[in-house]
Amino acid sequence: MSDKPAERLRVLFVDQKNDSVSQIAEHFTRQMYGDLYEVYSAGPEHDIVDCDLIIAMYRSGEDIRRHVSKDFKNLELLREDEEYDFVVYLAGGTFEAWAPKTPWQGKQILADMGSIRDYEFTDEAELFDAYDELVAKIRKWVVGNMGDPDRLKALVCA
Repeated sequence: MSDKPAERLRVLFVDQKNDSVSQIAEHFTRQMYGDLYEVYSAGPEHDIVDCDLIIAMYRSGEDIRRHVSKDFKNLELLREDEEYDFVVYLAGGTFEAWAPKTPWQGKQILADMGSIRDYEFTDEAELFDAYDELVAKIRKWVVGNMGDPDRLKALVCA
């Protein structure tokens, strides 16, 4: 029996601007399954991490204040060789636009989580309730799928 640790699988979570849902998925996967995965997140467009999301996560005990938004060209924070075992698109529109033209063919998963724009809210309290629901939805997906790499293999669709 070898004492050498198993090599972690590389996972990239993608949404359009890497400003929300991919950040949440990256956070929970790293937190819960960091021993299984080397985790990244990015998007085709550059932005900043949603400030309301940072607050909502922090209020629930999850600290993503140091997360930064990365676009596909950010080689300082992404793998330069573009080798990922799985690329998980968390936005359907981004998957449709980018899946056919990326170097990650045969490794792609669509897990459309929607966005905060899918929720209705009229004040700050309702906004944070909506964020809590979105975060819980993504956390549930991570718990249900990331714990078993074979489960991810079964989800590959492109």
